[in-house]
Amino acid sequence: QVQLEESGGGLVQAGDSLRLSCAASGNAFSSSYTMGWFRQAPGKEREFVAATFRSYGRSYYGDSVKGRFTLSRDNAKNTVYLQMNSLKPEDTAVYYCAADRTLILSQIATMASYDYWGQGTQVTVSS
Repeated sequence: QVQLEESGGGLVQAGDSLRLSCAASGNAFSSSYTMGWFRQAPGKEREFVAATFRSYGRSYYGDSVKGRFTLSRDNAKNTVYLQMNSLKPEDTAVYYCAADRTLILSQIATMASYDYWGQGTQVTVSS
């Protein structure tokens, strides 16, 4: 089993920055897991934000956050970080961390491909 715990959410103003963290734990977890972030705004479907594929080090981003958000990974701490800059009111959502061991690269933005999820952390951006 794998457990994911997000932290770092909060209330900020438009243009501000925020950093989310997701710490993974559990005997099954390793650096070979793909780790990602999705978000869900009220009344909307869960949306892909960013992910880092297995231990290869390359990150992938959803179109709405490219150039503003940066994903990094610390394998020694089993933690991924989502640095969010130039936040907009439309970034307001619950942000969920996800992980999976077996998904392939073409599935990286697909919510159903991830087996493990955190509880989510709220990010609110005021205008």
